[in-house]
Amino acid sequence: MTVIIAFVANLLVATAKTVVAVITGSASMMAEAAHSWADAGNEIFLLVADRRSARPKDDRHPLGHGREAYVWSMFAAVGIFTAGAVFSVMHGIQELTNPEPVESPGLAFIVLGVAFLLEGASFTQAIVQARRQAREADTSVIRLVLYTSNTTLRAVVAEDFAALIGLIVAAAGIYVHLVTGNAVWDALGSIVIGVLLGAVALVLIDRNRHFLIGASSTPEIRTRVGRDLLGHAEINRVTYLHLEYIGPGRLFLVAEVDLVGDDPEEEVARQMRRIERELEGHDAIETAVLSLSVSDEASLEF
Repeated sequence: MTVIIAFVANLLVATAKTVVAVITGSASMMAEAAHSWADAGNEIFLLVADRRSARPKDDRHPLGHGREAYVWSMFAAVGIFTAGAVFSVMHGIQELTNPEPVESPGLAFIVLGVAFLLEGASFTQAIVQARRQAREADTSVIRLVLYTSNTTLRAVVAEDFAALIGLIVAAAGIYVHLVTGNAVWDALGSIVIGVLLGAVALVLIDRNRHFLIGASSTPEIRTRVGRDLLGHAEINRVTYLHLEYIGPGRLFLVAEVDLVGDDPEEEVARQMRRIERELEGHDAIETAVLSLSVSDEASLEF
């Protein structure tokens, strides 16, 4: 729902900005139009990411399709960088060499104000979701957005935040141009918007890269899972624990455990399979693989 709201908002805003950019000739407004079109296109990538990553695991994908979320989100981040950042900077540089006055600036301010309200509504929706998840994870909103495995939430928050800052920069560039009579300020606004988008895109690219190559869980989640394992009636101790994200909110669990008692081999195998199925019944565990510890391995403390 958050992505759909963001897509509709960006589509409406992009159309309005494009029309006003043509009428006014403002470089900052043109950069904002490119920004909004890039964001609208990126929301499509994020919708695809949500759909494809939610598909169940199969024989060819035993760990599921969760990492597809990071692939499509990477496409979206690259789109911000190329369609938004590069275009805005290049257009601003071109305007610096041949600055032109802004026509009908009132239209620009009206559209920027309406866009701020729409982007603000989308940003508020995303922040509400982030705050709820931050409370559940007992962490701050900023830390959750930066490190969450939910790449769609991170992308929407980052894009909407950049959009709000970009709107302020565009309005400031046009206003200073009107006050000083120097069109260079409008061109500089386009360049600043491009640099802002580039910074946001690089952060999103880096976070998606982090999860694509195999990101481990946070220490808090590792401790929680370790305690849950030790709290199981059939597990005496845990000597190895590996938790890796294989999709938004989905973990691949590998552990070495020492079972209670000294049952025959076949019964131990049945116990292990039963515990694995129980673990996979948890919302956050996609696949669990358990093996037996040996006596000289140290126990993990959680």
